[in-house]
Amino acid sequence: MHSISSYCAPSPWHICNFLIPNQFHNHHHYLYSRLHHHNPPSWPCKHQAHLTDACSLTLHPTNSCRKEEREIQRNRSNSQPNHPPNKSNFFLHELYSSTENFNQSKKTQVPEERKINCSQVIFTNMWWANLKAALGQRFNFEGIICTGVVLAKDRHLAVPHVAVPDIRYIDWAELHRRGFKGVVFDKDNTLTKPYSLTLWEPIGSSLQCCKSVFGDDISVFSNSAGLYEYDPDGSKARVLEGTIGIKVIRHRVKKPAGNAEEIEKHFGCASSLLIMVGDRSFTDVVYGNRNGFLTILTEPLSLVEEPFLVKQVRKLEAFVVNQCYRRGLKPTSHSLLPDIQACVRNSPPL
Repeated sequence: MHSISSYCAPSPWHICNFLIPNQFHNHHHYLYSRLHHHNPPSWPCKHQAHLTDACSLTLHPTNSCRKEEREIQRNRSNSQPNHPPNKSNFFLHELYSSTENFNQSKKTQVPEERKINCSQVIFTNMWWANLKAALGQRFNFEGIICTGVVLAKDRHLAVPHVAVPDIRYIDWAELHRRGFKGVVFDKDNTLTKPYSLTLWEPIGSSLQCCKSVFGDDISVFSNSAGLYEYDPDGSKARVLEGTIGIKVIRHRVKKPAGNAEEIEKHFGCASSLLIMVGDRSFTDVVYGNRNGFLTILTEPLSLVEEPFLVKQVRKLEAFVVNQCYRRGLKPTSHSLLPDIQACVRNSPPL
């Protein structure tokens, strides 16, 4: 067996270079600069390895190497103790640094700060939703397009089956006896004043009568409360449900566009067995007639808070409906109510 002294005495090793992939070279430089902030430890000479700029692996000479080569190697190691990234690795070095800093900031973020950020986002979304709701109630773009179609070729869709001053003139018991299963109300100017979430007090007794006849088969289908676009969190729908005691149907498309799928799913029956009650000919009545409802048009409860544009559209609606009556145009007949005056009271109950 050889002694330790004889083991360190063999002839000098030659310097061998082995090409390694660039990605391992870059990663080594970065990890080495992160982990070793001081001079590197002195390992035994036979284990030392160094990555040069040429992406090669160098096995340094053993103790038997010439003194000049050891001095050159020692000076080279001392001149670059931390192996900083070269120019070719600078971008990757900065990328790793920014990623670690970002992850560290996420870990150290205070939970209260996260809650504040979330609340700010929610507040911004709610502010934008409220703004869209205010604009949407004044400018019904779907209604404008549908109005153009109605004026061009389908004017009879704007003619209601029944027209009354308000819901107090409707005989709910007679409608139920004729076979109707449920009632769908518009909100603004039908049950409440514009933009209000409370029931208009004079019609309270008639609404209670409707509830006693149809039970829970009553709902609100509005272009404001319950519409996902303008009431995304359902807050207006919940408030309205609490004040008037009627379920508000959530939906995605504004009247008169869209079909009756969401309403039929809510009631569990065909739309031909339902009654649509509203104050707008170009929205409530057109939507109801297009989808097979019995349509009842009421006069608006209040015009004081309505926008100027809506008032002008009301004048156009009245003109079109009157022209239809003069020309003898009638709505599509309904099989359950051939005599439309059978469900109308001459005077509201006291």
